[in-house]
Amino acid sequence: MSARTHFRPHPATTGGVDIRLPWWALALPALAFLALLALILNPSDAHAASGDPAITHLFERAHQLLTR
Repeated sequence: MSARTHFRPHPATTGGVDIRLPWWALALPALAFLALLALILNPSDAHAASGDPAITHLFERAHQLLTR
């Protein structure tokens, strides 16, 4: 006795994948990135370690360019 095979009622489409992301799937990583970037660019909050002056100067220049 052989088992019946079940066929799909509609053939599979060969078009592109239709995946929709919710709004927060893009907003939350972007918000986290901006928060970490703000922490890096604000050297007055960095009390624990003294960094290389060239790196600090580079971040200060980037902060000045972004805030214009």
